[in-house]
Amino acid sequence: MDPGSGPAAGADFPPVLTAAMAAELLQVNVEYLRRMVREGRIPCHRFPGGRELRFLRDELLAWLATLPGDDQSSSTGRTHHTDPVGT
Repeated sequence: MDPGSGPAAGADFPPVLTAAMAAELLQVNVEYLRRMVREGRIPCHRFPGGRELRFLRDELLAWLATLPGDDQSSSTGRTHHTDPVGT
């Protein structure tokens, strides 16, 4: 595993992030991040009366952990995602 990835990677970022920093943390393009903000799909904070976006690092990491997908962590022992039917 790359030393710059995984849950501990967020510790390298400050608690409050700009859009560019949040995009880097999530490893997505900044325009894609802005689109997710416009669609209300990602937690974001704006300064009153301004267009500036700010993201809370811990809030983003918690949001990311709730997304559906394959759990590849060794701590759960699971290697793939199953639906409620078990397929």
